[in-house]
Amino acid sequence: MNYYDYIIVGGGASGLMMAYRMSKDTFFDDKTILILDKEKKTLNDRTWCYWEDKNDEWNDVVTISWDTIIFKSDVYKTEQAITPYQYKMIQSKDFYLKIWNHLEQKTNVTFQSKNVTSIRQLKGEAEVITSNQVFKTKKLINSILFNNEYRKQTKYPVLQQHFVGFFIKTKEDIFDDSAATFMDFTVAQNGNTRFMYILPYKKNEALFEYTLFSEDLLKYDEYKLAIEEYLESKNITDYEIVDKEQGSIPMTCYKFWEQNSENIINIGTAGGWSKASTGFTFKNTTKKTAKLVVYLKQNKSLECFHKINKFWFYDLLLLDILQEKNHVGAVLFSDLFKRTPSKRILKFLDEETSLFEDLQVILKMPPKNFIRAIFKRIF
Repeated sequence: MNYYDYIIVGGGASGLMMAYRMSKDTFFDDKTILILDKEKKTLNDRTWCYWEDKNDEWNDVVTISWDTIIFKSDVYKTEQAITPYQYKMIQSKDFYLKIWNHLEQKTNVTFQSKNVTSIRQLKGEAEVITSNQVFKTKKLINSILFNNEYRKQTKYPVLQQHFVGFFIKTKEDIFDDSAATFMDFTVAQNGNTRFMYILPYKKNEALFEYTLFSEDLLKYDEYKLAIEEYLESKNITDYEIVDKEQGSIPMTCYKFWEQNSENIINIGTAGGWSKASTGFTFKNTTKKTAKLVVYLKQNKSLECFHKINKFWFYDLLLLDILQEKNHVGAVLFSDLFKRTPSKRILKFLDEETSLFEDLQVILKMPPKNFIRAIFKRIF
């Protein structure tokens, strides 16, 4: 069988979340759903974090949550309670297990291990081309970034949130697992926006992730050395590395959704679902997949799903600044955390603030850079 009502290309977070939501809605019970990817993901290849003000649908796979976050720079340090929010960490293997355990009970959902090479819009339907087979569908939901057009254009800045993380384990209980370090800018900036991200999930285990917001990636040994030097500066010398992770997420306001069509929609990073100013994706995906399920049931053209909001423009201004002056990130974020309560910052980053609340956040950051960015965009 090569024809399905719905085909989901890519079995990562966004693709699996869509399949999960569709399979829980009775509307799709008599619809055939195919998931295509090179392999079925089951291993721990990602760590996702988000904040939530209540118990949510992913609570059963949350590794740990924190009520307090820490921010550090050379000019400002703070440790703040974020109640009613909790900052939550999910390891991907637990997420994959939850999703696949559910999907395997659904006879209308099928997975095939295929190398998808391209997708295309046909008349009234969509087509998926793999290395050895062609599939057709009424609605194609794609989470794979097939081209780098976003890198070639110059209208919108393109930075990367790139990182290497070490999961380390010490012999003694030396970590305070009651707080997560959201950003530690005390590391050398070297002309970029660089910080350490620290998630202590046990008293003797923690993830140390060296993260940059910049255009160019580093050689692996540079990330490794930065983590090692940071650990040594904290007198953490007797440890073992139990796992590692590495990644790069596009930070751009490029309009990925303009590649959507009547029968094809791009989701996840391929659809511009990553928060352009921070790279956070999991919470956005949670929200957008729920909305997309509702939209699919209306049988409308998929090219009309995405709507630009004011936060897209806010993100664009920040990226304009960081592209031109990549070294000012530490100053911008320091001013933000110094003059704005963390709870308001998190609400703003979740895109849930009113215009008045937006101004309370934006006006607390250095105005000169933002005024200049606004004038460049308008004029």
